Amino acid sequence: MARILLPLLLAALLAACSPSSSEAPAAPPPEQPSSAGSVLEMADPQVVPQLVKGFHGVEQGRWRWTEKQFSVTLKPPAPGKPATLQLKLSLPDVLIKRLQSITLRATVNGVALPSETYTEPGAHAYTQSVPANALTGESVRVDFSLDKALAPSDSDRRELGVVVASVGLE
Repeated sequence: MARILLPLLLAALLAACSPSSSEAPAAPPPEQPSSAGSVLEMADPQVVPQLVKGFHGVEQGRWRWTEKQFSVTLKPPAPGKPATLQLKLSLPDVLIKRLQSITLRATVNGVALPSETYTEPGAHAYTQSVPANALTGESVRVDFSLDKALAPSDSDRRELGVVVASVGLE
């Protein structure tokens, strides 16, 4: 008798747990924004598709090392309006001790911006005006290049450029 009751009990339990056709279907997961952001915080996992090249993984939940050349895509401001590109970066003491100085160059959609040279460790902001003619399209590509970077070593097999906390058009 137990052999007959057990399968019946199991079938009744499964029927009670399955949704009926009159119930509303489960809500779909929230949609991710499809457009690029104007400011990328390196700790935000949603910005990864906009990190085109030259970025290493998030460290300490806040920042990323770059390589000697790195690129992002950003959402431009309203058409015809200029913007300011700001890259919040840091130069660790070991970087400046070994390289003495680092020059950063940037282009926005191929339009060159002024370069900056850093000779002191610590937090810095590369801030440059971007002409409106460089801000066309639904997204713009920003390419950064450094004149020097730390070569991969036995202790760290990555090329290390600068530490970036955020980049954006404001």
